Amino acid sequence: MAYEPWRPGMIITANRLLSISPTWQDWTPVWTTSTGVNTPSFGDASVTARWAQAARTVWFRLEIGFGAATNFGGGGSADNWRFSLPVTAAATQLIAGHAEAQDSATGGTPSSVRVPLRARLTSTGTLELETTGGSTGFAGGYAATSVGLIDAVTPWTWASGDAIRVSGQYEAAV
Repeated sequence: MAYEPWRPGMIITANRLLSISPTWQDWTPVWTTSTGVNTPSFGDASVTARWAQAARTVWFRLEIGFGAATNFGGGGSADNWRFSLPVTAAATQLIAGHAEAQDSATGGTPSSVRVPLRARLTSTGTLELETTGGSTGFAGGYAATSVGLIDAVTPWTWASGDAIRVSGQYEAAV
């Protein structure tokens, strides 16, 4: 239901209240790449994608636990991953939320390494994830990691058991 700003004389109705009351719901993100080549697929990944909208503000949460049948693409560092948004954004944004990537096979302390990420709206229909710092999980604390937009080999070569968790918000298009 599209948002319409309040104007003098408008009557409160159930539909009108629904348009301004955030109600969380599922969405099915489409996983593509910046070039459209070497397209990945979720396979048996566990995907939880939820969103809510109040007026023109959209909140979202995306959690992916990759499985044995997940295809990570293969375009390398020149083919960044993109995830579709639940609602078209008003504009692109350098920061639309925060996230983490988890590499479960590194054997550090604890048993996985996590890297902080930033969610960016690189188009009005998609978000990309960018590394924003070192990783946690090594005995010595932070360690250097590959930097840049997430793809099949950044910040590591992805595998079953790895995960991405994202939450954020943005302004919806009119």
